[in-house]
Amino acid sequence: MPGELCEKLLNAAEKKSKYAEVRFMELEGSGAAYRNGSFEGAAYSKSSGYSVRVLNNSLAISFSNSENFTELSRALDVAVERSMIPGKSRLVTKSDGKKEWVVSGSKKVDNVSLEDKISMLRDNDILMESLGASVRMNYLSDRKVKQVFMNSEGSEIKGEFSRVSYFYFAGILDSGEFEQSTGEFGSTGGYEYFDALNLRDRITDDIGSIKKAMHANHMKPGKMDVVIGPEISGIVAHESAGHPTEFDRIVGREGALAGESFLTGKKLPMKIGSEAVSVIDDPSMKGSYGFYVYDDEGIRSRKRYLYRKGFTDEFIHNRESAARQGVEPNGGGRSSSWNMEPLPRMSTTYIEPGDYSFEELMEGVNDGIYVKNFTEWNIDDIRFNEKYVGKEAYRIRNGEIAEQIRRPIIETNTIKFYSAIDAVAKDVEFFAGQCGKGDPEQGVDVWMGGPHARLRDMYIQ
Repeated sequence: MPGELCEKLLNAAEKKSKYAEVRFMELEGSGAAYRNGSFEGAAYSKSSGYSVRVLNNSLAISFSNSENFTELSRALDVAVERSMIPGKSRLVTKSDGKKEWVVSGSKKVDNVSLEDKISMLRDNDILMESLGASVRMNYLSDRKVKQVFMNSEGSEIKGEFSRVSYFYFAGILDSGEFEQSTGEFGSTGGYEYFDALNLRDRITDDIGSIKKAMHANHMKPGKMDVVIGPEISGIVAHESAGHPTEFDRIVGREGALAGESFLTGKKLPMKIGSEAVSVIDDPSMKGSYGFYVYDDEGIRSRKRYLYRKGFTDEFIHNRESAARQGVEPNGGGRSSSWNMEPLPRMSTTYIEPGDYSFEELMEGVNDGIYVKNFTEWNIDDIRFNEKYVGKEAYRIRNGEIAEQIRRPIIETNTIKFYSAIDAVAKDVEFFAGQCGKGDPEQGVDVWMGGPHARLRDMYIQ
Protein backbone atom coordinates (compact mmCIF):
# COMPACT_ATOMS: atom_id res chain seq x y z
CA MET A 1 0.00 0.00 0.00
CA PRO A 2 1.30 3.52 -0.81
CA GLY A 3 0.91 4.78 2.76
CA GLU A 4 2.88 1.87 4.19
CA LEU A 5 5.67 2.27 1.65
CA CYS A 6 5.79 6.02 2.29
CA GLU A 7 6.16 5.43 6.01
CA LYS A 8 8.85 2.82 5.50
CA LEU A 9 10.76 5.03 3.10
CA LEU A 10 10.46 8.03 5.43
CA ASN A 11 11.85 6.01 8.34
CA ALA A 12 14.86 5.12 6.23
CA ALA A 13 15.30 8.72 5.04
CA GLU A 14 15.19 10.14 8.57
CA LYS A 15 18.28 8.11 9.48
CA LYS A 16 20.25 9.71 6.65
CA SER A 17 19.16 13.35 6.74
CA LYS A 18 18.40 16.38 8.89
CA TYR A 19 14.95 16.60 7.35
CA ALA A 20 13.08 14.27 5.02
CA GLU A 21 9.76 14.03 3.19
CA VAL A 22 8.14 11.40 1.02
CA ARG A 23 5.32 11.96 -1.45
CA PHE A 24 3.18 9.48 -3.39
CA MET A 25 0.91 10.46 -6.26
CA GLU A 26 -1.38 8.43 -8.51
CA LEU A 27 -2.95 10.04 -11.56
CA GLU A 28 -5.69 8.40 -13.63
CA GLY A 29 -7.20 10.28 -16.52
CA SER A 30 -9.42 9.85 -19.54
CA GLY A 31 -10.44 12.02 -22.45
CA ALA A 32 -12.52 11.97 -25.62
CA ALA A 33 -12.50 14.21 -28.69
CA TYR A 34 -14.93 15.08 -31.48
CA ARG A 35 -13.84 17.03 -34.55
CA ASN A 36 -15.91 18.24 -37.51
CA GLY A 37 -18.60 15.59 -37.24
CA SER A 38 -16.31 12.67 -36.42
CA PHE A 39 -15.36 10.96 -33.19
CA GLU A 40 -11.57 11.33 -32.99
CA GLY A 41 -11.05 8.74 -30.26
CA ALA A 42 -10.69 8.25 -26.54
CA ALA A 43 -7.57 8.25 -24.37
CA TYR A 44 -6.77 6.74 -21.00
CA SER A 45 -3.68 7.03 -18.83
CA LYS A 46 -2.60 5.98 -15.37
CA SER A 47 0.69 6.50 -13.60
CA SER A 48 1.94 6.54 -10.04
CA GLY A 49 5.19 6.93 -8.18
CA TYR A 50 7.12 8.34 -5.27
CA SER A 51 9.38 11.30 -4.62
CA VAL A 52 11.77 11.62 -1.69
CA ARG A 53 13.38 14.92 -0.70
CA VAL A 54 16.09 15.27 1.93
CA LEU A 55 18.04 18.10 3.51
CA ASN A 56 21.68 17.82 4.57
CA ASN A 57 24.29 20.21 3.14
CA SER A 58 21.73 21.01 0.46
CA LEU A 59 18.26 20.04 -0.69
CA ALA A 60 17.96 17.08 -3.05
CA ILE A 61 15.07 15.17 -4.55
CA SER A 62 14.74 11.84 -6.34
CA PHE A 63 11.88 9.88 -7.92
CA SER A 64 10.83 6.29 -8.52
CA ASN A 65 7.74 4.60 -9.94
CA SER A 66 8.56 1.26 -8.33
CA GLU A 67 6.48 -0.43 -5.64
CA ASN A 68 9.55 -2.39 -4.56
CA PHE A 69 11.21 -1.06 -1.41
CA THR A 70 14.69 -2.01 -2.62
CA GLU A 71 14.20 0.18 -5.71
CA LEU A 72 12.78 2.99 -3.61
CA SER A 73 15.80 2.75 -1.32
CA ARG A 74 18.04 3.30 -4.33
CA ALA A 75 16.15 6.48 -5.14
CA LEU A 76 16.65 7.58 -1.53
CA ASP A 77 20.38 6.92 -1.78
CA VAL A 78 20.57 9.09 -4.89
CA ALA A 79 18.87 11.97 -3.05
CA VAL A 80 21.07 11.56 0.03
CA GLU A 81 24.26 11.50 -2.06
CA ARG A 82 23.26 14.68 -3.87
CA SER A 83 22.32 16.39 -0.59
CA MET A 84 25.86 16.03 0.71
CA ILE A 85 27.05 18.53 -1.90
CA PRO A 86 26.84 22.10 -0.51
CA GLY A 87 24.09 24.16 -2.08
CA LYS A 88 20.60 25.53 -1.43
CA SER A 89 19.65 24.45 2.06
CA ARG A 90 16.71 26.59 3.20
CA LEU A 91 13.33 24.95 3.65
CA VAL A 92 10.41 25.51 6.01
CA THR A 93 10.05 22.13 7.76
CA LYS A 94 6.72 22.61 9.56
CA SER A 95 4.09 19.90 10.02
CA ASP A 96 0.32 20.13 9.64
CA GLY A 97 -0.19 16.85 11.49
CA LYS A 98 -2.37 14.01 10.25
CA LYS A 99 -5.20 14.95 7.89
CA GLU A 100 -7.32 13.38 5.15
CA TRP A 101 -9.48 15.01 2.48
CA VAL A 102 -11.62 13.73 -0.38
CA VAL A 103 -13.50 15.56 -3.16
CA SER A 104 -15.23 13.41 -5.77
CA GLY A 105 -18.54 15.15 -6.47
CA SER A 106 -22.06 13.74 -6.60
CA LYS A 107 -21.75 12.47 -10.19
CA LYS A 108 -18.47 10.61 -9.93
CA VAL A 109 -16.23 10.32 -12.97
CA ASP A 110 -16.24 6.51 -12.69
CA ASN A 111 -20.02 6.48 -13.13
CA VAL A 112 -20.06 8.30 -16.48
CA SER A 113 -19.71 5.96 -19.45
CA LEU A 114 -17.71 6.62 -22.60
CA GLU A 115 -20.98 6.45 -24.53
CA ASP A 116 -22.40 9.30 -22.43
CA LYS A 117 -19.26 11.37 -23.03
CA ILE A 118 -19.38 10.77 -26.78
CA SER A 119 -23.07 11.71 -26.82
CA MET A 120 -22.31 15.02 -25.12
CA LEU A 121 -19.51 15.78 -27.58
CA ARG A 122 -21.58 14.79 -30.61
CA ASP A 123 -24.57 16.88 -29.52
CA ASN A 124 -22.38 19.96 -29.12
CA ASP A 125 -20.71 19.33 -32.49
CA ILE A 126 -24.13 19.12 -34.17
CA LEU A 127 -25.19 22.32 -32.42
CA MET A 128 -22.05 24.16 -33.56
CA GLU A 129 -22.53 23.00 -37.16
CA SER A 130 -26.16 24.15 -37.13
CA LEU A 131 -24.97 27.59 -36.02
CA GLY A 132 -22.61 27.86 -38.98
CA ALA A 133 -19.26 26.75 -37.51
CA SER A 134 -17.33 25.07 -40.32
CA VAL A 135 -14.36 24.22 -38.07
CA ARG A 136 -15.30 22.48 -34.82
CA MET A 137 -13.44 20.80 -31.98
CA ASN A 138 -14.85 19.49 -28.71
CA TYR A 139 -12.78 17.80 -26.02
CA LEU A 140 -13.94 16.35 -22.69
CA SER A 141 -11.61 15.05 -19.98
CA ASP A 142 -11.57 13.89 -16.39
CA ARG A 143 -8.89 12.97 -13.91
CA LYS A 144 -8.59 11.34 -10.51
CA VAL A 145 -5.65 12.03 -8.19
CA LYS A 146 -4.58 10.25 -5.01
CA GLN A 147 -1.83 11.64 -2.81
CA VAL A 148 0.11 10.83 0.33
CA PHE A 149 2.58 13.26 1.91
CA MET A 150 4.71 12.50 4.99
CA ASN A 151 7.65 14.32 6.53
CA SER A 152 10.03 13.92 9.44
CA GLU A 153 8.20 16.64 11.40
CA GLY A 154 5.08 14.47 11.73
CA SER A 155 2.97 15.39 8.68
CA GLU A 156 0.77 12.68 7.25
CA ILE A 157 -1.58 14.17 4.66
CA LYS A 158 -3.77 11.96 2.48
CA GLY A 159 -5.83 13.48 -0.31
CA GLU A 160 -8.06 12.26 -3.10
CA PHE A 161 -9.91 14.35 -5.68
CA SER A 162 -11.26 14.37 -9.22
CA ARG A 163 -11.49 17.08 -11.86
CA VAL A 164 -13.52 17.46 -15.06
CA SER A 165 -13.00 19.84 -17.96
CA TYR A 166 -14.43 20.77 -21.35
CA PHE A 167 -12.78 22.62 -24.23
CA TYR A 168 -14.31 23.73 -27.53
CA PHE A 169 -13.10 25.54 -30.62
CA ALA A 170 -15.38 27.05 -33.25
CA GLY A 171 -14.35 28.65 -36.53
CA ILE A 172 -16.64 30.63 -38.84
CA LEU A 173 -15.88 31.35 -42.50
CA ASP A 174 -18.12 33.93 -44.17
CA SER A 175 -17.54 35.96 -47.35
CA GLY A 176 -13.80 35.35 -47.20
CA GLU A 177 -13.59 36.41 -43.54
CA PHE A 178 -12.64 33.96 -40.78
CA GLU A 179 -13.32 34.36 -37.07
CA GLN A 180 -12.75 31.89 -34.26
CA SER A 181 -13.59 31.33 -30.62
CA THR A 182 -12.68 28.97 -27.82
CA GLY A 183 -14.17 28.11 -24.46
CA GLU A 184 -12.59 26.22 -21.57
CA PHE A 185 -14.43 25.19 -18.40
CA GLY A 186 -13.56 22.95 -15.49
CA SER A 187 -14.19 22.08 -11.85
CA THR A 188 -12.85 19.98 -9.01
CA GLY A 189 -15.55 17.39 -8.38
CA GLY A 190 -17.66 15.32 -10.76
CA TYR A 191 -19.81 15.55 -13.85
CA GLU A 192 -22.56 17.37 -11.97
CA TYR A 193 -20.59 20.51 -12.90
CA PHE A 194 -21.78 20.27 -16.50
CA ASP A 195 -25.42 19.98 -15.43
CA ALA A 196 -25.26 23.54 -14.09
CA LEU A 197 -22.89 24.99 -16.71
CA ASN A 198 -25.49 25.54 -19.48
CA LEU A 199 -22.76 24.79 -22.00
CA ARG A 200 -25.08 24.66 -25.01
CA ASP A 201 -26.38 28.15 -24.26
CA ARG A 202 -22.81 29.39 -23.89
CA ILE A 203 -21.80 27.91 -27.24
CA THR A 204 -24.88 29.35 -28.94
CA ASP A 205 -24.24 32.84 -27.57
CA ASP A 206 -20.52 32.66 -28.36
CA ILE A 207 -20.91 31.62 -31.99
CA GLY A 208 -23.70 34.15 -32.48
CA SER A 209 -21.47 36.95 -31.21
CA ILE A 210 -18.49 36.12 -33.44
CA LYS A 211 -20.73 35.86 -36.50
CA LYS A 212 -21.94 39.38 -35.81
CA ALA A 213 -18.40 40.57 -35.05
CA MET A 214 -17.26 39.51 -38.53
CA HIS A 215 -19.49 42.16 -40.08
CA ALA A 216 -18.87 44.85 -37.47
CA ASN A 217 -16.65 47.85 -38.15
CA HIS A 218 -13.31 48.59 -36.59
CA MET A 219 -13.28 51.73 -34.48
CA LYS A 220 -10.96 54.72 -34.73
CA PRO A 221 -8.10 54.62 -32.21
CA GLY A 222 -8.27 56.98 -29.27
CA LYS A 223 -8.52 57.39 -25.51
CA MET A 224 -11.80 56.44 -23.88
CA ASP A 225 -13.40 54.67 -20.92
CA VAL A 226 -13.59 50.89 -21.06
CA VAL A 227 -15.73 48.28 -19.31
CA ILE A 228 -14.18 44.81 -19.34
CA GLY A 229 -15.89 41.47 -18.76
CA PRO A 230 -14.93 38.65 -16.37
CA GLU A 231 -12.92 36.74 -19.00
CA ILE A 232 -10.57 39.69 -19.43
CA SER A 233 -10.46 40.27 -15.67
CA GLY A 234 -9.38 36.65 -15.33
CA ILE A 235 -6.57 36.61 -17.88
CA VAL A 236 -5.26 39.94 -16.54
CA ALA A 237 -5.30 38.63 -12.95
CA HIS A 238 -3.56 35.40 -13.95
CA GLU A 239 -0.87 36.94 -16.15
CA SER A 240 -0.12 40.31 -14.53
CA ALA A 241 -0.74 39.49 -10.85
CA GLY A 242 -0.44 35.73 -10.43
CA HIS A 243 2.73 35.07 -12.40
CA PRO A 244 4.76 38.06 -11.18
CA THR A 245 4.00 37.18 -7.54
CA GLU A 246 5.20 33.56 -7.81
CA PHE A 247 8.27 34.02 -5.66
CA ASP A 248 10.61 31.80 -7.66
CA ARG A 249 10.09 34.15 -10.61
CA ILE A 250 10.94 37.15 -8.44
CA VAL A 251 14.29 35.65 -7.42
CA GLY A 252 15.08 34.62 -11.00
CA ARG A 253 14.72 30.86 -10.93
CA GLU A 254 12.29 30.86 -13.88
CA GLY A 255 14.27 33.45 -15.86
CA ALA A 256 15.31 31.12 -18.68
CA LEU A 257 12.04 29.19 -18.62
CA ALA A 258 8.63 30.76 -18.03
CA GLY A 259 10.04 34.26 -17.43
CA GLU A 260 10.82 36.74 -14.69
CA SER A 261 8.84 39.32 -12.69
CA PHE A 262 8.65 43.09 -12.98
CA LEU A 263 8.67 43.09 -9.15
CA THR A 264 12.28 41.86 -8.98
CA GLY A 265 14.46 44.41 -7.19
CA LYS A 266 11.57 46.74 -6.38
CA LYS A 267 10.96 48.25 -2.96
CA LEU A 268 7.95 46.47 -1.48
CA PRO A 269 5.08 46.94 -0.93
CA MET A 270 4.85 48.55 -4.36
CA LYS A 271 1.91 50.56 -5.65
CA ILE A 272 0.35 48.63 -8.52
CA GLY A 273 -2.94 50.37 -9.17
CA SER A 274 -5.92 52.20 -7.76
CA GLU A 275 -7.48 51.54 -4.38
CA ALA A 276 -10.36 49.81 -6.17
CA VAL A 277 -8.09 46.90 -7.15
CA SER A 278 -7.39 43.77 -5.14
CA VAL A 279 -6.28 40.50 -6.74
CA ILE A 280 -6.66 37.18 -4.94
CA ASP A 281 -5.37 33.65 -5.44
CA ASP A 282 -7.46 31.16 -3.49
CA PRO A 283 -6.89 27.39 -3.78
CA SER A 284 -9.43 26.81 -1.00
CA MET A 285 -12.37 27.96 -3.17
CA LYS A 286 -14.60 24.89 -3.40
CA GLY A 287 -15.56 23.80 -6.88
CA SER A 288 -12.68 25.69 -8.46
CA TYR A 289 -10.66 23.92 -11.16
CA GLY A 290 -7.60 24.77 -9.04
CA PHE A 291 -9.09 23.67 -5.71
CA TYR A 292 -7.17 21.64 -3.13
CA VAL A 293 -7.24 21.39 0.66
CA TYR A 294 -3.51 20.71 1.07
CA ASP A 295 -0.83 21.48 -1.46
CA ASP A 296 1.71 18.95 -2.72
CA GLU A 297 4.01 19.75 0.21
CA GLY A 298 1.41 19.08 2.89
CA ILE A 299 0.60 22.76 3.59
CA ARG A 300 -3.00 23.84 4.15
CA SER A 301 -4.39 25.98 1.33
CA ARG A 302 -5.82 29.43 1.99
CA LYS A 303 -6.82 32.68 0.34
CA ARG A 304 -3.89 34.94 -0.57
CA TYR A 305 -4.10 38.65 -1.47
CA LEU A 306 -1.51 39.20 -4.19
CA TYR A 307 -2.49 42.85 -4.59
CA ARG A 308 -4.55 44.57 -1.90
CA LYS A 309 -6.18 47.96 -2.55
CA GLY A 310 -3.62 48.87 -5.16
CA PHE A 311 -0.45 47.57 -3.48
CA THR A 312 1.51 44.32 -3.57
CA ASP A 313 0.67 42.25 -0.53
CA GLU A 314 1.62 38.55 -0.47
CA PHE A 315 3.60 36.26 -2.72
CA ILE A 316 2.86 32.67 -3.73
CA HIS A 317 5.20 30.33 -1.87
CA ASN A 318 6.25 26.73 -1.55
CA ARG A 319 8.35 25.55 1.40
CA GLU A 320 11.63 26.52 -0.23
CA SER A 321 10.71 30.01 -1.42
CA ALA A 322 9.01 30.82 1.91
CA ALA A 323 12.24 30.00 3.75
CA ARG A 324 14.13 32.24 1.36
CA GLN A 325 11.86 35.20 2.16
CA GLY A 326 11.63 34.32 5.85
CA VAL A 327 7.86 33.77 5.93
CA GLU A 328 5.51 30.84 6.41
CA PRO A 329 4.55 28.80 3.33
CA ASN A 330 1.02 29.60 2.15
CA GLY A 331 -0.06 26.47 0.30
CA GLY A 332 1.36 27.34 -3.12
CA GLY A 333 3.57 24.27 -3.65
CA ARG A 334 2.11 22.40 -6.65
CA SER A 335 3.41 19.53 -8.75
CA SER A 336 1.86 18.15 -11.92
CA SER A 337 3.02 14.59 -11.24
CA TRP A 338 4.88 12.32 -8.85
CA ASN A 339 8.15 12.86 -10.76
CA MET A 340 8.08 16.67 -10.63
CA GLU A 341 9.11 18.92 -7.76
CA PRO A 342 6.48 21.22 -6.26
CA LEU A 343 6.89 24.84 -7.41
CA PRO A 344 5.15 28.06 -6.32
CA ARG A 345 2.01 28.04 -8.49
CA MET A 346 -1.31 29.77 -8.87
CA SER A 347 -4.64 27.99 -8.40
CA THR A 348 -7.72 30.25 -8.58
CA THR A 349 -6.75 33.82 -9.43
CA TYR A 350 -9.22 36.68 -9.75
CA ILE A 351 -9.89 40.35 -9.28
CA GLU A 352 -11.88 40.75 -6.08
CA PRO A 353 -15.52 41.77 -6.70
CA GLY A 354 -16.63 45.24 -5.66
CA ASP A 355 -19.98 46.87 -4.89
CA TYR A 356 -21.19 48.09 -8.29
CA SER A 357 -23.82 46.55 -10.52
CA PHE A 358 -23.06 46.16 -14.21
CA GLU A 359 -25.63 48.87 -14.97
CA GLU A 360 -23.89 51.29 -12.59
CA LEU A 361 -20.57 50.72 -14.35
CA MET A 362 -22.20 51.50 -17.68
CA GLU A 363 -24.03 54.57 -16.38
CA GLY A 364 -20.69 56.22 -15.66
CA VAL A 365 -19.55 56.01 -19.30
CA ASN A 366 -20.69 58.65 -21.81
CA ASP A 367 -18.48 57.55 -24.69
CA GLY A 368 -16.48 54.32 -24.47
CA ILE A 369 -16.44 50.62 -25.23
CA TYR A 370 -17.51 47.39 -23.56
CA VAL A 371 -15.07 44.51 -24.18
CA LYS A 372 -16.86 41.40 -22.98
CA ASN A 373 -14.12 38.85 -23.71
CA PHE A 374 -10.95 38.34 -25.75
CA THR A 375 -9.89 36.50 -28.87
CA GLU A 376 -6.14 36.83 -28.32
CA TRP A 377 -3.65 38.25 -25.83
CA ASN A 378 0.05 38.46 -25.14
CA ILE A 379 2.35 39.69 -22.38
CA ASP A 380 6.10 40.04 -22.02
CA ASP A 381 8.39 37.81 -19.94
CA ILE A 382 8.34 40.06 -16.86
CA ARG A 383 4.53 40.30 -16.99
CA PHE A 384 4.44 44.05 -17.51
CA ASN A 385 3.70 45.09 -21.14
CA GLU A 386 0.53 43.45 -22.39
CA LYS A 387 -2.16 43.42 -25.07
CA TYR A 388 -5.74 42.12 -25.16
CA VAL A 389 -7.80 41.90 -28.35
CA GLY A 390 -11.57 41.95 -27.91
CA LYS A 391 -13.76 39.19 -29.32
CA GLU A 392 -17.26 40.42 -28.48
CA ALA A 393 -17.20 44.18 -28.02
CA TYR A 394 -19.55 47.17 -28.31
CA ARG A 395 -19.52 50.93 -28.23
CA ILE A 396 -21.02 52.57 -25.14
CA ARG A 397 -22.97 55.77 -25.67
CA ASN A 398 -24.57 57.69 -22.82
CA GLY A 399 -24.39 54.68 -20.52
CA GLU A 400 -26.02 52.29 -23.01
CA ILE A 401 -24.60 49.47 -25.14
CA ALA A 402 -24.65 50.55 -28.79
CA GLU A 403 -23.28 49.00 -32.01
CA GLN A 404 -20.92 46.02 -32.05
CA ILE A 405 -17.30 46.69 -33.02
CA ARG A 406 -14.62 44.36 -34.28
CA ARG A 407 -11.41 43.43 -32.44
CA PRO A 408 -10.65 46.52 -30.34
CA ILE A 409 -7.14 46.35 -28.88
CA ILE A 410 -6.16 47.28 -25.34
CA GLU A 411 -2.37 47.73 -25.35
CA THR A 412 -0.99 48.88 -22.02
CA ASN A 413 1.13 47.81 -19.06
CA THR A 414 0.30 46.27 -15.71
CA ILE A 415 0.48 49.46 -13.65
CA LYS A 416 -1.44 51.58 -16.18
CA PHE A 417 -4.15 48.91 -16.43
CA TYR A 418 -4.75 48.53 -12.69
CA SER A 419 -4.38 52.29 -12.08
CA ALA A 420 -7.12 53.01 -14.61
CA ILE A 421 -9.71 50.92 -12.74
CA ASP A 422 -12.08 53.15 -10.79
CA ALA A 423 -15.01 50.78 -10.20
CA VAL A 424 -15.47 47.01 -9.87
CA ALA A 425 -18.75 45.14 -10.15
CA LYS A 426 -20.06 42.57 -7.68
CA ASP A 427 -20.59 39.83 -10.26
CA VAL A 428 -17.92 37.16 -10.78
CA GLU A 429 -17.33 34.40 -13.32
CA PHE A 430 -14.50 31.90 -13.79
CA PHE A 431 -12.84 30.06 -16.65
CA ALA A 432 -10.50 27.06 -16.65
CA GLY A 433 -6.99 26.77 -18.00
CA GLN A 434 -3.73 24.87 -17.96
CA CYS A 435 -0.75 26.87 -16.69
CA GLY A 436 2.74 25.81 -17.78
CA LYS A 437 5.98 26.36 -15.90
CA GLY A 438 9.26 24.73 -14.89
CA ASP A 439 11.90 22.55 -16.52
CA PRO A 440 10.78 19.90 -17.30
CA GLU A 441 7.61 21.86 -17.96
CA GLN A 442 4.68 21.21 -15.64
CA GLY A 443 1.08 22.00 -16.54
CA VAL A 444 -1.32 22.47 -13.63
CA ASP A 445 -5.07 23.11 -13.57
CA VAL A 446 -6.09 26.68 -12.79
CA TRP A 447 -9.19 28.84 -12.64
CA MET A 448 -9.15 32.53 -13.51
CA GLY A 449 -11.85 35.12 -13.52
CA GLY A 450 -13.38 38.07 -11.77
CA PRO A 451 -16.09 40.70 -12.17
CA HIS A 452 -16.82 43.38 -14.71
CA ALA A 453 -14.63 46.44 -14.13
CA ARG A 454 -14.46 50.00 -15.45
CA LEU A 455 -11.24 51.63 -16.62
CA ARG A 456 -10.88 55.35 -17.30
CA ASP A 457 -9.09 57.05 -20.19
CA MET A 458 -7.50 54.00 -21.85
CA TYR A 459 -5.95 54.15 -25.31
CA ILE A 460 -7.83 51.79 -27.64
CA GLN A 461 -6.74 50.77 -31.11
